[in-house]
Amino acid sequence: MDNEEFEAEVIENERPAGEAEVIEGEQPVEEAEQALVLGDDDPRDAGLHERIISEEQAWHGKFLDVRSAQVELPNGRVTGRDLVRHPGAAAVVALTETGKIVLVRQYRTAIDRVTVEIPAGKLDPGEDPLDCAKRELLEETGFSAGRIQYLTTIATTPGFCDEVIHIYMATGLTFSGANPDDDEFEIGRASCRERV
Repeated sequence: MDNEEFEAEVIENERPAGEAEVIEGEQPVEEAEQALVLGDDDPRDAGLHERIISEEQAWHGKFLDVRSAQVELPNGRVTGRDLVRHPGAAAVVALTETGKIVLVRQYRTAIDRVTVEIPAGKLDPGEDPLDCAKRELLEETGFSAGRIQYLTTIATTPGFCDEVIHIYMATGLTFSGANPDDDEFEIGRASCRERV
């Protein structure tokens, strides 16, 4: 099945000047240190920390927990915080040989609409984020990567949730067929067209 028939959307991505070409046939997996970039390096940040006094479970779901916490603010005042505890996730910016980004189209109940996204999924207990990234790329798009490199880790909604997403870039893609989860529908149903 060629890319014109494959049902994943791609966006044009121009390679920045000086970035190396991917050498065809390479199979290495590049690993880089994975760490969320925190702001605690600045001495002024110590005065912003809140101390968690207590935390209890308010609700337990399939993979999320909602917790109710009491925290002491930097000024000594005590207040409540609602927190969502999430296992974390991995996502993949998958680049085709022509510099396009592979995207998936999924319906998201929380916002009641279809979204166009990079392939991503939650971490299974104890799962390495790199393994999760490879699994999600294959399941959702049918592509496997000849090269995959760690890019960054982001905190998605740190105001109330501890979810972090480890983001990778995949190149040297080979198509072998998508295998979405039983509860995933219309994944990869976008046409192949340039978005940028």
